[in-house]
Amino acid sequence: MSTHAPTPAAAFELTVEDVHFAYRGRPVLRGVSLAIHPGEVVSLLGANGAGKTTLLRLLLGLSRPSTGRVCLNGKPLARYGRRELAHHLAYVPQTHITPFPYKVQEIVMLGRLPHTGLTHSPSRHDRDVVAEMLDRLGIAGLAERPYTEISGGERQLTLIARALAQGARLLVMDEPVSGLDYGNQLRFLAHLRALAADGYSVVKATHHPEHALLAATRVALLCDGAIVRDGPACDVVTPATIRQLYGVEVTAFQSPDGQATAFHPSAPVPPSIRQA
Repeated sequence: MSTHAPTPAAAFELTVEDVHFAYRGRPVLRGVSLAIHPGEVVSLLGANGAGKTTLLRLLLGLSRPSTGRVCLNGKPLARYGRRELAHHLAYVPQTHITPFPYKVQEIVMLGRLPHTGLTHSPSRHDRDVVAEMLDRLGIAGLAERPYTEISGGERQLTLIARALAQGARLLVMDEPVSGLDYGNQLRFLAHLRALAADGYSVVKATHHPEHALLAATRVALLCDGAIVRDGPACDVVTPATIRQLYGVEVTAFQSPDGQATAFHPSAPVPPSIRQA
């Protein structure tokens, strides 16, 4: 492991204060308040159209609220320069394929752009930071591999390594396990828990209640543009709230040790759905 790890940035808190947002006159978010603290994995759970992606865009400063404000350590995001904001806040997209066969380490090196700018070559320190983050995510052996030739799970870990190479301590993710197989989903969620244990903050949108239970320290339920519940995952993610969000009846089954929960339909699935 490299001994030139970046100095950790100060732990910042991201807050949403009574935010309303409308798109072309159509209300999308209504009075949303939320705080993301250091060491938390916060899952945003809600049906399509509930406002999850819009809220993530506000958290990243890509959209501005109609009323209310989004702050980083008490300072409105609008008062940060984009480069300064990138030192604290990073976006991890759904796994994607670049059209060019860049090496994995080159993808991660893009995270150093807020520090180097576009006109400077990476320094020894930048290369050490990239090596450190590849090692942290357990993908150092992929450094020379083309990004286009690694698995979906490995690509997603590469994108986290890129975000960490920015020096950011707050990670924003939109459906980060989309397209990953079951094994890679569980491995990815384990990495999120490890990051939180080291003081990073993660906020992610998800459609999977079980994933919220496995990885989140808190769950915020979005329904029709408002947060209707916010609290510990085991208290918030229940058959009653799943019925509220998705309009389906489920029964919860817990493992004997109480460490895992699964949900199953309470009633037989109609033949038309079984055959779909």
